[in-house]
Amino acid sequence: MTEVLSQDEIDQLLTAISSGDAEIDDTRQVAERRNVRIWDFRRPDKFPKDTLRTISFMHETFARLSTTSLAAQLRSIVHVQVASVDQLTYEEFSRSIPSPTTLAVINMDPLAGSAILEIDPTITFTIIDRLFGGPGEGVKLNRELSEIERAVMESVIIRILGNIREAWNQVVDLRPRLGQIETNPQFVQIVPQTEMVVLVTFETKVEEIEGMMNFCVPYLTIEPIISKLSAQYWYSSVRRGTTTENLNVLRKKLANIDITLAAEVGSITLAMKDVMNLQLGSVIRLSETRVGDSMTLRIGNRPKFDCRPGVVGKKIAVQVTRKIEDIEVDEFEDLSTEGDE
Repeated sequence: MTEVLSQDEIDQLLTAISSGDAEIDDTRQVAERRNVRIWDFRRPDKFPKDTLRTISFMHETFARLSTTSLAAQLRSIVHVQVASVDQLTYEEFSRSIPSPTTLAVINMDPLAGSAILEIDPTITFTIIDRLFGGPGEGVKLNRELSEIERAVMESVIIRILGNIREAWNQVVDLRPRLGQIETNPQFVQIVPQTEMVVLVTFETKVEEIEGMMNFCVPYLTIEPIISKLSAQYWYSSVRRGTTTENLNVLRKKLANIDITLAAEVGSITLAMKDVMNLQLGSVIRLSETRVGDSMTLRIGNRPKFDCRPGVVGKKIAVQVTRKIEDIEVDEFEDLSTEGDE
């Protein structure tokens, strides 16, 4: 660390050197006596560098997820990236943000306390303009949100909270909930002014409009999981991603996804002029399909099963007869056997 001498010590050294009474070793001894580390009791460093680095990794995932979700919601080009991760007092954070602005108070259940997601007014009104059908051009407005605009931003923030939960999933099963939206930083006091917080700043760009998002989390909220915010724990959690427990979670999430099933009777190739002549009552002969042939059951766009048509009660149905992949494997094995002979 760089040593700083007082003016009196500098004068004494210069006098001693000029008179020849002091040697280089004497100056080193004076410097050693000044080996003092400056400590600001109003702003202690509670977050180790390793912890801040892990928090940065977590929110890089959040930035990627938010880029995708906001782009889909706004139907526009969106880019979100982590600009910085710092520790500071809550007073410094509240003074650094504009007023009015969009401040979302987030309940960090099961962790204690709340966090704040602050969205720059430029980005806020650009998002609102896009969702109302506008071009999303930069609008520099210095006013509070109306009731309709507040409701619109609630829906956007709730979607963003899902990305926060996904980003924190490796460390804690976070269930963030939106508490309230404020526009004046003075009305939001989640911790004392001198309490330390970690501030994650995101550079946000919607089309050509640039602004900032800030995610502020108090130390008291992160303290119970501080041991998990180390690089060693983080990388070991990533490697555990293929465990049986995680696979079961994925299966549960996939269980409620709707998938289209379609039974394909047959197909035929027609010239465009024949297609143009089709009308009500036209009969199309499926030359490649016979009456007794089985139908193909498709899951999405992929053929998966052979099936045959029938009726269950008063509804048309199909019965699965064979799995197409199994048929392909058997045929491949037969060809391999013939080649060996």
